[in-house]
Amino acid sequence: MAGLALVAVAGCGAGRTTGGGGGTGLVIGTTDKIFSLDPAAAYDQGSYVPETQIYQHLMNFAPGATTPTPDAAQQCSFTTPTTYSCTLKPGLKFANGDPLTATSVKFTFDRMVKINDPNGPASLLGNLDHTDATNDSTVVFTLKNPNDQTFPQVLATEAGPIVDDKVFPADKLLDDDAVAKSKGYSGPYTITSYDKNKLVEYQANPGYNGILGKPKTATVSEKYYASSDNLKLDIQNGNIDVAYRSLSPTDLDSLSKDGKVAVHSGAGGELRYIVFNMNTMPGNNPDQKLAIRKAVASSIDRDALAAQVYKGTYQPAYSPVPQGYPGAIEPFKTVYGDKPNKDAAVKFLSDAGVQTPVTLNLQYNPDHYGSSSSEEYAAIKNQLESTGLFKVNLQSTEWVTYNKQRVQDAYPVYQLGWFPDFPDADDYLTPFYAPNNFVGNHFQDPTITAQLTAEATEPDKDKRLAIIEQIQTEMAQNFISTLPLLSGKAIAVSTKSVQGVDSTLDPSTKFRFSVLSK
Repeated sequence: MAGLALVAVAGCGAGRTTGGGGGTGLVIGTTDKIFSLDPAAAYDQGSYVPETQIYQHLMNFAPGATTPTPDAAQQCSFTTPTTYSCTLKPGLKFANGDPLTATSVKFTFDRMVKINDPNGPASLLGNLDHTDATNDSTVVFTLKNPNDQTFPQVLATEAGPIVDDKVFPADKLLDDDAVAKSKGYSGPYTITSYDKNKLVEYQANPGYNGILGKPKTATVSEKYYASSDNLKLDIQNGNIDVAYRSLSPTDLDSLSKDGKVAVHSGAGGELRYIVFNMNTMPGNNPDQKLAIRKAVASSIDRDALAAQVYKGTYQPAYSPVPQGYPGAIEPFKTVYGDKPNKDAAVKFLSDAGVQTPVTLNLQYNPDHYGSSSSEEYAAIKNQLESTGLFKVNLQSTEWVTYNKQRVQDAYPVYQLGWFPDFPDADDYLTPFYAPNNFVGNHFQDPTITAQLTAEATEPDKDKRLAIIEQIQTEMAQNFISTLPLLSGKAIAVSTKSVQGVDSTLDPSTKFRFSVLSK
């Protein structure tokens, strides 16, 4: 479930658990949406922001770090090439007072795998065979493939929030109000008031014993906006302290010239891309479907999208792995060029016997990826139709419905965005191209699967990077199940009195309230 993914939210609430309001502490503003507070159901940035505040992980990323260190764990290490063992800190408790033991951890991971929700992060645990609690303080993960170079990082992702086995059901999801009330979590904050996608209020958890330490601000509220215009107005007027996700490129340009606020940016690793449903996209056979994907790849002008729609706040992306990550190359530029090539697109289609114009039903989301998504996908429609090779039916759906329908084969071609779970190239490859992948577009190839396993388990750095490069090239040349478009940074705007924003805009994509103060 991760940049600038400027996310707009409509405020459909799910009932308050306690009173609202509150004028003390920090106020964070967002146009993002919470999909679910249950970690088994949510793999999106809007949900992971509250999860980051209330849940603890065995391993976690300290602000600015690219290597995970123990959080709820006292120590973790490989005891054999296929077993990873963690010893918990003594005396851990959930915020409701229930003990947090190795049994809780085993329950958490067993539950995540068993529920395997299509919108959840269970795909990150594809290499986990089983989990054992050998005593109250020791949990052992047995892996399917040895020498997994990513598993310690996976524990620090959306797949790793530890839940209370006395609160969460083992085989079904827990609704948000029950999650908020039960306090079956052990992170830096507890939720004191929950009005879904309207207002969430947090209080520092005095029992938290983890890597993030005592929160610098005891009370934090997050306010949800239906319009980025109102979000911009409130940060300008000092009615909120921080605006994080999501303001338009025009808003950010304007705010950068406003002396009352500060615009912060950091490594975000966000990727914006188009997904092709391998079953329902147009084309009479696999060869025709691939030809259509290649023709689309030859017709998109990424530079125009970056400059005209996003005012340079995004950069063109020619690989599923953004530039700057070890192993990143640009195979889409090599294979299809960095400018639209109509002649190449015509040849791909004609060689496969595809009649033109090809009708593309292209779906996008108007709220989750920011208000500029409408402009972005209108530009993509114009770019494709200007070739004369495509007829694009452009449609949009709001996020809560969109996120459900996209995994139900409702959209033949559609928009998605990605924030990395951890700062490694594998996190841009395995979640997209492995069996049972997050995208849910029916892509699976035995050669790619074998290569993914090989790179994730190769201890030699140079050999591993070579395999990562090979996967990128194979996907661009022979498959294109997803088409990368743009990459971006993490951006937040704060009043001048707020401290700590820059320290949490890091490659982990975890926005931590606990480091903020004023």
